[in-house]
Amino acid sequence: MIPQVAAFLLGLSMALPVTAQDVLVIGEVHDNPAHHAVQAGRVEHLKPSAIVFEMLTPAQAARVTPALRGDRAALEAALDWGESGWPDFAMYHPIFTAAPEAAIYGALVPRAKARAVLEAGLAASFGPDAGRFGLDHPLSVDEQEAREAMQMAAHCDAIPDAILPGMVDIQRLRDAVLARAVIEALEETGGPVAVITGNGHARRDWGMPAILSSARTGLDLHVVGQTEDDRPLEGVFDEVISADAVDRPDPCAAFR
Repeated sequence: MIPQVAAFLLGLSMALPVTAQDVLVIGEVHDNPAHHAVQAGRVEHLKPSAIVFEMLTPAQAARVTPALRGDRAALEAALDWGESGWPDFAMYHPIFTAAPEAAIYGALVPRAKARAVLEAGLAASFGPDAGRFGLDHPLSVDEQEAREAMQMAAHCDAIPDAILPGMVDIQRLRDAVLARAVIEALEETGGPVAVITGNGHARRDWGMPAILSSARTGLDLHVVGQTEDDRPLEGVFDEVISADAVDRPDPCAAFR
């Protein structure tokens, strides 16, 4: 190959986003619009066969039709987004239109089902195949303690120690439900699949990708985490992107 051509191709490959053959997981800080812009751009580049949203239940995902896809207000209304508690739909809508042919899957665990974990237990709440997704056994002592410490810090050191194990179980349930939805999307569409979720679920070391890799071996995954103001991001990611922080109220004010 002519050296100049080789150099051009190398430079072009370095300028393109790294992706994956099977699953691209793109984390976020939920209320940062720059993070959602990155997600939309990566989805457009990947051209996935399916997109899995942490923010949607399967029932909501089923309401996404081609006719609604390009109409932001109509899609927002169809999804009852205003009642969901998630940030402004205007930030998420470009992800839906970035790959207009992609099937939409939902993996949201409703609050009532999440709370049921505290009484029914983790495996029973998940249902069949709990063992496949690693929910039939406890975490190691070190990981359990680290997860509980993160939950405490996330809630401004203002919650009782007694509820921390249950909160960790709810997080594990949500990770497993996400992983199950990704497998369903792969089996039904052939992939690739893009996953839109918070950074906590996206982390490779103990989030959804770890459960997915165990439940469905041999997948080619690429995991992107997104931080703000170049702050270190908890967890393991293949790639970390930073954006300017959003001006937001003190999250601990309510606990005081």
